Amino acid sequence: MALSATVSQRKRIKRKAPRGFLKRVFKRRKPHLRLESSGDLLMHLNCLLFVHRLAEESRTNAYENKCRVIKKEHVQAAAKVILKKSRG
Repeated sequence: MALSATVSQRKRIKRKAPRGFLKRVFKRRKPHLRLESSGDLLMHLNCLLFVHRLAEESRTNAYENKCRVIKKEHVQAAAKVILKKSRG
């Protein structure tokens, strides 16, 4: 087994959600909004899931266009599709 494969398996993500930053932004934008204690974490998770879906859809668009690099057009087309789906 290669050394790089064993080292990458041992790495763990130590960074946590930036809770202080998220709370500060929510208070500035919507001071009247009352969130429960884990509300900021749910918002962060929702954002991460959106970015993940956007990346997958962009990759699919690039693959359909027989392009190896994800371009701005692929991301914009994917954003339209994902936002339309998330409206409900």
